[in-house]
Amino acid sequence: MASSQVKILVPGNHLMAGLLGQRDELLRLVEEAHPEATISVRGNEISIAGGDAAGIGRLFEEMILLLEAGHALDTTQVRRTIEMIGEDVRPSEVLTSELVRSARGRTVRPKTAGQKRYADAIASNIVTFGIGPAGTGKSYLAVALAVQALQAHQVSKIILTRPAVEAGERLGFLPGDLMAKVDPYLRPLYDALHDLVEPEGAQRLLERGTVEVAPLAFMRGRTLNSSFIILDEAQNTSPEQMKMFLTRIGFGSKAVITGDVTQVDIPGGRSGLRGLEPMLSGVQDLAFVHLGARDVVRHRIVADIVAAYEAHGGDGPDER
Repeated sequence: MASSQVKILVPGNHLMAGLLGQRDELLRLVEEAHPEATISVRGNEISIAGGDAAGIGRLFEEMILLLEAGHALDTTQVRRTIEMIGEDVRPSEVLTSELVRSARGRTVRPKTAGQKRYADAIASNIVTFGIGPAGTGKSYLAVALAVQALQAHQVSKIILTRPAVEAGERLGFLPGDLMAKVDPYLRPLYDALHDLVEPEGAQRLLERGTVEVAPLAFMRGRTLNSSFIILDEAQNTSPEQMKMFLTRIGFGSKAVITGDVTQVDIPGGRSGLRGLEPMLSGVQDLAFVHLGARDVVRHRIVADIVAAYEAHGGDGPDER
């Protein structure tokens, strides 16, 4: 790549500390990502020479836009910003896109380019499949967008469901009636709902039936109209269950199906999610979004673990 030189004038000295980080730690992240370039700072001017100077210039410009929008940059966000620029995505558009405001006043936004694609797909399609590893925000973002649709009166009901399949444990050993037994499986969806709606509000929605939480088996024979339906852990459906679920969708409804095809716990491994994309790829208003290690928003070690598994085919080492 041809060598070049770019100068960035930071609009105001007050932005410099947030741009460079404490003891220049954010600047060092940019330098480590672009060892072929030389970056020098004088006052509120940043000079970039060599390598992809234009690309690094766009990176700093995007970081400035994020600071001006009120974002406090940290090492995690700068790493994600570097990755997005490398994918020709504008971080200022991704990270400032507001999905919904939680009960605690926190704004829910996509944190990666993949999450933005996922949110956009849900907004523009009737059925969206979100496929990816743990920690990519598949379930949380789906619940957030369901709450947004309910608040905007686009739907009259939210339905949260997942198959009651054990990951090594036995459902029958748990105490209580059926709903008490399936509660551990539905807990991640409960937690996301309570984070987005104050606890009292969430309880009222559940009591009124505005939010329904049920195992997948309860969907059989129903037609779900004017509903936002989330099927979580869809890799643990059988092909018959997946067909049953997809044919429940009624008028005015939207469905999001999430899953991780590397974490199939269903006996015999006959997952209703595997191999579905080629069959449904021509269906209008239906989209598949794949999330990966770059979209993991938990601790960085989780992304590294996911990447390691992906490098070994997704299932880990053979047991021999």
